[in-house]
Amino acid sequence: MMKEGLKEVSSRTELKEKVIRAAMEAFRKDGIKSIRMEDIAGSLKMSKRTLYEIFEDKETLLKECILYHQAIKQKDLGEIIRTSKNVLEVILKCYKDSVEMFHRTNPKFFEEIEKYPEVCNMIKSSREKNHTVVIDFLKRGEDQGLFRKDINFAIIHALLCEQMDLLLHSDVCKQFSFLEVYEAFIFTYLRGITTYKGAQELDDFIREYREISVPPVRLQE
Repeated sequence: MMKEGLKEVSSRTELKEKVIRAAMEAFRKDGIKSIRMEDIAGSLKMSKRTLYEIFEDKETLLKECILYHQAIKQKDLGEIIRTSKNVLEVILKCYKDSVEMFHRTNPKFFEEIEKYPEVCNMIKSSREKNHTVVIDFLKRGEDQGLFRKDINFAIIHALLCEQMDLLLHSDVCKQFSFLEVYEAFIFTYLRGITTYKGAQELDDFIREYREISVPPVRLQE
């Protein structure tokens, strides 16, 4: 009896994760607004009733998608940190991953997610929770001789977060592709905080990155 109960829980957990993965893929590909719960149910060949038994509405499902994505990114970050020689290498690898993510994501996703205040608040809360962790991590770059010692990383990180939010809605992205603007923003930011040693490593990365980078995409048309 107990084994049957555990099997049922395991099966339901697997089904929930399957729905989350399918929904996240659909939201990224076509935006959030155009995807209906019945579309997700149909893609998984399940009844809409079954889907609503797992997630009461689309916003609840979207929340779970974001939480799932955050968990995956946290796991990936752990592996990046484990296999990197210093803080700057971690940041640059994360930059490459973020570029790939933007390539896979429809601009509508970023625009439409703002119509879900609870989801936005959840993302903001997660960012604030990680604020101290990020600052402590950046300070390790000082000890490694990569970042300047006269930098207030609390201010720099707060500005970085604010500017990233503004960038997603900037008119500049109507004139240039989003990734061109994003690249200029990130690399200028890093040049501002790196030492000579860090700048050399950054230049090496930029040179190699531009040789193999994929064409830029536009967030807005």
